[in-house]
Amino acid sequence: MATGFVFLWFSFFILLSPTASIAKITPRFPSTIVRPEQLSAALSTKNQLYKTKYFTQILDHFNFNPKSYQTFQQRYLINDTFWGGAHSNAPIFVYTGNEGDVEWFAQNTGFMFEKAPHFKALLVFIEHRFYGKSIPFGGHKDVAYSNTSTLGYLSSTQALADYATVITDLKKNLSATDCPVVVFGGSYGGMLAAWFRLKYPHITIGALASSSPILNFENITSPYSFSNIVTKDFRSESENCYEVLKGSWDQIENKANQPGGLEALRKSFKICKNYISASSLESWLSTAYYYTAMTDYPTPSNFISPLPAYPVKQMCKAIDNPTTGNDTFAKLYGAANIYYNHSGTATCFDLADDSDPHGLGGWQWQACTEMVMPTSGNNKESILPESLWNYDDRVTACKLIYDIVPRPNWITTEFGGHDIKRVLKRFGSNIIFFNGLRDPWSGGGVLKNISESIVAIVAKEGAHHVDLRFSTKEDPEWLKDVRKQEVNIIAKWIAQYYHDLAHLSS
Repeated sequence: MATGFVFLWFSFFILLSPTASIAKITPRFPSTIVRPEQLSAALSTKNQLYKTKYFTQILDHFNFNPKSYQTFQQRYLINDTFWGGAHSNAPIFVYTGNEGDVEWFAQNTGFMFEKAPHFKALLVFIEHRFYGKSIPFGGHKDVAYSNTSTLGYLSSTQALADYATVITDLKKNLSATDCPVVVFGGSYGGMLAAWFRLKYPHITIGALASSSPILNFENITSPYSFSNIVTKDFRSESENCYEVLKGSWDQIENKANQPGGLEALRKSFKICKNYISASSLESWLSTAYYYTAMTDYPTPSNFISPLPAYPVKQMCKAIDNPTTGNDTFAKLYGAANIYYNHSGTATCFDLADDSDPHGLGGWQWQACTEMVMPTSGNNKESILPESLWNYDDRVTACKLIYDIVPRPNWITTEFGGHDIKRVLKRFGSNIIFFNGLRDPWSGGGVLKNISESIVAIVAKEGAHHVDLRFSTKEDPEWLKDVRKQEVNIIAKWIAQYYHDLAHLSS
């Protein structure tokens, strides 16, 4: 089973030695989707959720030199099945695309499809520049990713301007200039949705920002927050599970340093014969714990990797299984198998696979420029190896790869973050921040109401943007209630918009 792409995930580099060898990348936002969630019969009619369109997008929105006027083809997906039409000013729901192929997000954002009939909404999913098929420089990824001069056009601000341009043009072409727009997003896409509402309030009337850690930046959120929540998730299931995980790293290191130890580890974890090292094995295990915590959904899922319902609980059951006795490695293998091999089809696990089949590599650039989100601190109580967050390590890595220095304060300068309640209460409105407290990213989320119209919905048992998933009959009542709250709030935004529109027209 290929595992390389899951190591690409979010925050970024941890350097394990002062010689600046890049050892691993810590979790990213869920973007790698193995297969879409099950679609309801009503939505899978004719096996087409959407039509694919392209928009001729400008390369640089913020300069007027000749090169800025170069263009590229930006992909967006559209579904007008339930749209009430421009004549009735029916709403337009727009998903602000994440760091990956937009089709993956569309196929896993069931909330929008399921609520479109209720609101008679047009659905639009816009792909983020430099991802999927929205590649500048002639659509040639090897050119677009070739150097800092081309990658320099990959940023959150350029992406937001892209979305504003697409929405404005689309409304004009549909004669829908008076149709209200609501933006949606999860994870990085949720951050973009919130920022879009703040930056372009004349284009969207509101935003649903699910699991969007807009506060996960320097001097706002602790770099230990992410790991602390992962640890809390596992410890809440079983104290023994916690102790086994916490104590396993020394055992792995000790075994690896013994004669024949790496071969013994290979056999214990069914690692493919091409490559193994203690650090790669530890990264492989850490990845499983990170993402299982993030996607600790109450129902089976196929997001990131096929998983059973409540996968953290299932991992701890494997660790607590009495048939494994005192064999720590057998316990860890059973846990990792929940994440990497729930389907039961893998025969071995390839730790050397660094392929990127889903095109997520652009995040490496973003993490080296503006998206400097400290997450790699692990304290003594963590189930992960103890480590410190060190910004200098990030600088070293980014200089090595791109010969650039990150701008850790740019995001909070551009969008804010410090004293967020005081600041947004003054000028912001109409944003829903959803966070599930079992999601490690919730530590960097907005967890309290800021005003009457900037609302935090917090679910104690929730995981990473669980509210945006397709609903199932097995959904717990708390999740149904979250979605009802979101629908009611969005309905109020739209009703107020129609009221204001009628008042202005009279």
